[in-house]
Amino acid sequence: MRVFFAFLLLVFTVVAATAQTADRAQQALKTSQAALGQPLPEAVLTDPQGAPVSLASFRGKPLLITLVYTSCADVCPTLIESLYPAVQEAQSALGTGSFSTVTIGFDVRNDTPERMRLLARERGVDLPNWQFLAADQENLDAIARAVGFAIYSRPGGYDHLAQVSVVDKDGKLYQQVYGAVFEPPVIVEPLKDLVFGRYRPLANFQGIIDRIKLFCTVYDPNSGRYYFDYSLFAGIAIGLFCLGLVLTVLVREWRRPPPGTPGTA
Repeated sequence: MRVFFAFLLLVFTVVAATAQTADRAQQALKTSQAALGQPLPEAVLTDPQGAPVSLASFRGKPLLITLVYTSCADVCPTLIESLYPAVQEAQSALGTGSFSTVTIGFDVRNDTPERMRLLARERGVDLPNWQFLAADQENLDAIARAVGFAIYSRPGGYDHLAQVSVVDKDGKLYQQVYGAVFEPPVIVEPLKDLVFGRYRPLANFQGIIDRIKLFCTVYDPNSGRYYFDYSLFAGIAIGLFCLGLVLTVLVREWRRPPPGTPGTA
């Protein structure tokens, strides 16, 4: 009988924990989405060499933000390893210096600058413009609120969303990307919008060039790579040639004298 009641207690405990986890996940997603459009705070972080890094220094270009904790054994390492090739492809397609990436440790007691450096080395992150940064509690709380990142303590670690926050050049949260595995388009496409200015007016020649790059930089799922599709230019050139040919014929016909006009055969 004691064994039976112990089993029931275990079942109820698992069910309660599962329900609590589901409730937390739903609330975390709601918090994450509610942060869209929020500006980043004037927070100051610390790089692996102990130097201060202000979030304001990243303005002027899009920014990817991930929050992890260094003692995580599953989701956080997978997130970083999956994000690496997506960021690498984004740098190849859009330009190495066209955006920045930061990974911030949210377990402020343990995620020291040295631990963040080791995390980057262990996960093989050697891309330019990707920094691993430590934070104090005040700055971490401000950043977490701005990007809608909810953290729940649990025995042995934390519960949190696997989330990449895409920030625009003005420091406002543009889009959230979820999941521990990232195919290149889920990262590159929102960055394309921001780097090439999908929603900016065509105010000058550079704007026109960027709009062409936006629509001609396409993803090949077979190779997993982005490339610049010149076929659009070929189609436009052929279309303009045909239009010019038609207009030339119409103008000649319009200028031709009617039959029976003196001086014509």
